[in-house]
Amino acid sequence: MSHKVIIPIGPYHPLQEEPEFFRLYIEGERVIDIDIVIGYNHRGIEELSEHKHFDQVAYLVERICGICSTSHPFAYVNAIEDLAHIQVPERALYIRTIIAEMERIHSHLLWLGLAGHFIGYNTVWMWAWRYREPILDCFEMITGNRNHYAMMKPGGVRRDILEEHISPLKKTLDELNKATDMFYGAVVDDPVIKARLKGIGILTKEQARNWCVVGPTARASGIDIDVRRDDPYGAYDRVDFNVIVEKEGDIFAKTLVRIKELYESIRIIRQCLDKMPKGEIETKIKEIPAGEGIGRVEAPRGECFHYVRSDGTNRPIRHKIRAPSYMNVASNKIAAVGGTISDAAITLAAVDPCYCCTERCSVIRKKDNQKLLTGWDLIKLSQEKTEKLKKEMGL
Repeated sequence: MSHKVIIPIGPYHPLQEEPEFFRLYIEGERVIDIDIVIGYNHRGIEELSEHKHFDQVAYLVERICGICSTSHPFAYVNAIEDLAHIQVPERALYIRTIIAEMERIHSHLLWLGLAGHFIGYNTVWMWAWRYREPILDCFEMITGNRNHYAMMKPGGVRRDILEEHISPLKKTLDELNKATDMFYGAVVDDPVIKARLKGIGILTKEQARNWCVVGPTARASGIDIDVRRDDPYGAYDRVDFNVIVEKEGDIFAKTLVRIKELYESIRIIRQCLDKMPKGEIETKIKEIPAGEGIGRVEAPRGECFHYVRSDGTNRPIRHKIRAPSYMNVASNKIAAVGGTISDAAITLAAVDPCYCCTERCSVIRKKDNQKLLTGWDLIKLSQEKTEKLKKEMGL
């Protein structure tokens, strides 16, 4: 007679950089069900946005996530420009695209390294992060920061890509292209990686559609979607690239999609550097009119969506954010079930989850749906708890 066991992963666990709770129901070595609980890391970004002027919000949403810290401000400025019908200078569109693809490269390499680490293949981890470093160095060269680049602003970008930046950036891309050949060969030819990833954590095309997954998670299951091609923004309609799609839906397919996308990102950046025209990098904006706008961006994890409403003042009256991980994390309800305990950790990580992007929280009373705590109440409670802890620690 089988015996059901509950194994918790989280809310604090070495696998996860951020707090999230997965409750695995186990029979023998097999996962028969999983509960997914989010809401441990709420910071009230949407509420804070409504108390800052439009230029400040770009800095705020950049801090939703350190890894995809261009995706959110990119989607946000797209929403503002949609709302106010702002024409962005051509050069700024190319610069935005270069920064976005550099971010995709460093994000995919970060995921590849962590995936190697999770299956005990630390050589992959060390080499992937070794070649991620030069990309972060290029970010620092162009923007002054390795993360949180502060490039996006309504109407354009805050900094130009200078002539002296182009040669070292192209050299880094050349080296990265060779490294990607190495990573691709290692993944395709290594029997250990195949044994650990092939046929594991499968999400079929139908299941992927039913759970509305996005980005590499969807494309690995045979769904041919990509905002860059389907609803072009930046300079994506001015360059040539392929949307990478695999059919198997397992972790191996998700790995191949991300590695192959490295080649496409390198290709896009090179085209942008060659085609980028000279000229202004921003359109001066005097005011934001009343209205509403949407911005969509193909973040490294999938579609990032921002909705902004204005009443004609200098700050949004509503700002709604939907990050790709909010859609992808729930698919583990399917992908992780049926696998073994040892496969669960890498399956959960295969969607490249960004938990701080997904968090939503409101405090209400169930019986009458009355709101008990506002966003400012939550901030106040957090500040009071911080002060209490500081006193207890003698700080």
